[in-house]
Amino acid sequence: MKIRQLTQTALMIAAIIVLGMIPPIPLGIIPVPIVMQNLGIMLAGLFLGSKNGTIAVGVFLLLAFLGFPVLSGGQAGPAVFIGPTAGYLFGWLITPLMMGCCRSRPFMSHSWGQLIVIWISSVLIVNVMGALWLWWVTPISLIGALTSGLLFIPGDTLKAVVAYLVAVRMKVMSGAAGRV
Repeated sequence: MKIRQLTQTALMIAAIIVLGMIPPIPLGIIPVPIVMQNLGIMLAGLFLGSKNGTIAVGVFLLLAFLGFPVLSGGQAGPAVFIGPTAGYLFGWLITPLMMGCCRSRPFMSHSWGQLIVIWISSVLIVNVMGALWLWWVTPISLIGALTSGLLFIPGDTLKAVVAYLVAVRMKVMSGAAGRV
């Protein structure tokens, strides 16, 4: 890894951690709160690409697994990776990978194509994985878990749009041309 890539990856890990300091919003209906940290996961995929974005998220999750309180609400340790929110964490790990794999596709030259890829990889897939895991480890029915996952779609969609707009703005500010 080049020094620049290493620095960017470390800065993205720090950004993800800082976004985790924003207190989670509990829903009361299910044991999974609304968090801002997944915005950092989206940005990792957009700014770092498939390989380095996945490395950044992987290192971040490794820190959480080792007990560093880097997840929203100060959560940490191996227990988090078998609890009701673990499916979302596993979904976070594949988000940058999926974003990066779609970057070279022809539809990515359009802003709507970019938004669709961001939404599918960071909202739809993550929420489906989270709901399936929730169903598997709790007494909630499959339909109940999938339905509860719908609660996150509007907020996560807004975060995906914000991530896209930030990425577009950063590309403009850095003088780079082309797609996000």
